[in-house]
Amino acid sequence: MKTSDQAGATSAPTSIRTAIDNRSMSFYQWSTVAVCMLLNMIDGFDVLVMAFTAASVSAEWQLSGAQLGFLLSAGLFGMAGGSLFVAPWADRIGRRPLTLGCLVVSGAGMLLSAWARSPQELAALRVLTGLGVGGILACSNVIASEYASRRWRGLAVSLQSTGYALGATIGGTIAVWLLSAFGWRSVFMFGGLATLAMALLVFWRLPESIDYLLTRPHGDALLRKVNTLLLRMGLEPLQTLPPAPEKASLKTSRLRSLFSRELARPTVLVWASFFLTMFGFYFVMSWTPKLLAASGLTREQGVTAGVLLSLGGIFGTALLGVLGAKFRMHRVLALFMLIAAGLLCVFVGGSNSLAAYYVLAFLIGAFVNACVAGLYAIAPMVYDAEVRVTGVGWGIGVGRIGAIVSPLVAGALIDAQLRPTQLYLGYGMAFVAAALVVLMHRLATPESAEPVAERARIQGGSEPAPFANGRPLST
Repeated sequence: MKTSDQAGATSAPTSIRTAIDNRSMSFYQWSTVAVCMLLNMIDGFDVLVMAFTAASVSAEWQLSGAQLGFLLSAGLFGMAGGSLFVAPWADRIGRRPLTLGCLVVSGAGMLLSAWARSPQELAALRVLTGLGVGGILACSNVIASEYASRRWRGLAVSLQSTGYALGATIGGTIAVWLLSAFGWRSVFMFGGLATLAMALLVFWRLPESIDYLLTRPHGDALLRKVNTLLLRMGLEPLQTLPPAPEKASLKTSRLRSLFSRELARPTVLVWASFFLTMFGFYFVMSWTPKLLAASGLTREQGVTAGVLLSLGGIFGTALLGVLGAKFRMHRVLALFMLIAAGLLCVFVGGSNSLAAYYVLAFLIGAFVNACVAGLYAIAPMVYDAEVRVTGVGWGIGVGRIGAIVSPLVAGALIDAQLRPTQLYLGYGMAFVAAALVVLMHRLATPESAEPVAERARIQGGSEPAPFANGRPLST
């Protein structure tokens, strides 16, 4: 039998979470999502900065396809390490402080890249930059999800994900000018300064997650902090906080908990869908400018197509979010993946018209960016607050492994004389496979009045199912 204290420990967080889930989104909540979107812009610019400067870097150091592929993968390798090993610390020290630390690391790595003296030195700095970006991405994605209501969570995370496309679009436009005026090193310098400036914005405007705060040792200071956040969202303050989790439970392996009886299957599905999607996505975003130049377009036209890929992503991720608020997210996401695969099959070689290339680039960007945004939207729903960044970080990290392999495979295939049409056809199949995996998910509708996890508790499980907000990704 539960004591009154034990009952309070479960009812208080549940009531806060329920209040956030079932109310309309306040301006403060949307502004928090906006800050997370700006953070995601760093990821977009950082990934594309190497793609946009690839031709200039390759020309200066006379790199082969395999060597250039290694450089393109170096930053992704760092991002994988950041998502796998840095991001989980946010479940221990907080989302906000980890984000600030990662911004400093990634900004420093980007700035130092401007003075790289060899491909090896640049690759090492790309890894350092990626470590910071990997931590930033996992934290910003989780914070956006935690501050959103249930109905608008998919849209909020999708809008947050448009930051990637915005960063790549704005950064790519600036990169085109900087490349022609000052050379490729100036692009890295700009990225480093912009990243450090973002740290100031985060220090000023990004709040800590209430979900995370409720897992920490409690006191009067923490109660005031939680109530301040609740008032900013237009919610009633708490009189008391529930007892903090016991220290022993906090020391339990967070990674091992991802493979508990309730979470093993959804975790495997999340990992597989992230790997396949990012394998295809990073080929498209990293190699398209260079492959289009190899197909007869000028270097500037190839970069313009790369910008259109990112510009299309703004439209695509927003569209996915709107549809995800009305229909089952996994079904909408699978449809987007199949459309992306079809577009890739007709991209290079499908027309001799420059205008057709540009239109196809925009459409491909819309759908492939939306595919990644959809995965970011559903992954946080699997895990509770104590392991959420760990779960999302590992999902993204496994996806980054696919992203690392992708440019390396493409570089080797290019050296083996495969044509661009063959490459895009092959990578399109990765999106087909991802769609099949996503269709294996069983995701509740946005309007579900009685969440599956809540039913599991009512039916008498001895321990609550570790799902976030009562909405499992799959069971």
